[in-house]
Amino acid sequence: MRRADRLFRIIQILRRRRTPVTANDIAEELETSLRTVYRDIAQLLTDRVPIRGEAGIGYVLEHGFDMPPLMLTPDEIEAAILGAQWVTGRADKALSRAASDLIAKIGAVIPEHLRPLVLDPALTSPNWYPVRPDAIDMGRMRAAIHEQTKVAIHYRNLKDESTARTIWPIAVSYFETVRVIVAWCELRQSFRNFRTDRVVEAQFFSDRYPTPRVRLLAAWKKQMKKEHEEALLRRAGASPGTGHHDGRYRRCPS
Repeated sequence: MRRADRLFRIIQILRRRRTPVTANDIAEELETSLRTVYRDIAQLLTDRVPIRGEAGIGYVLEHGFDMPPLMLTPDEIEAAILGAQWVTGRADKALSRAASDLIAKIGAVIPEHLRPLVLDPALTSPNWYPVRPDAIDMGRMRAAIHEQTKVAIHYRNLKDESTARTIWPIAVSYFETVRVIVAWCELRQSFRNFRTDRVVEAQFFSDRYPTPRVRLLAAWKKQMKKEHEEALLRRAGASPGTGHHDGRYRRCPS
């Protein structure tokens, strides 16, 4: 690997991590020696790249530093195009258009020799099954997630039973043919999933829910991890230990 490419990769490694990255981790990813990493870090510091840290502890890239846009490697271009293809075929209309625009923008600005990666990609994401249409304004739902505001919905479940819920939406999960709103449900006092094609009606409020979204996401992920572990234990014929709970939160995490 050329040194210029290696320096670029080091910056990319630091940009993707929020915690300090050790020289060992960098050397392992780049398949090079620690001596080379230390020498490259010193060169980046000489070039006024704002890296903080020291050998043996780790390095972080300070906020505010950036390189010219779209200095993408071939692998990064293929990853972006594959992801955009998936979104184009499975997301709501607004995100689908945005993904198509992204593909066009990448194709317009990358060097000529890389353009075939966009115009004739080697990777594809076929969508053989029809995606169920949303019965809710997903643009407003995404806005509610970002703004951390409550939403009142009338929802019809798989048994065709209708209920009224006030939810705190924290994420949208995208599956092959359906989309699911992940939320804290005030009625059930637990995390619940709501398919977007089964929402009969929605009312978006301006009042924010009391628990920060980042904490709700952390609690939801913890719950999903426990439920997954318990499911694996059941499949293996074992019973969960006394330290396991039933996988549901009866109160909103404080």
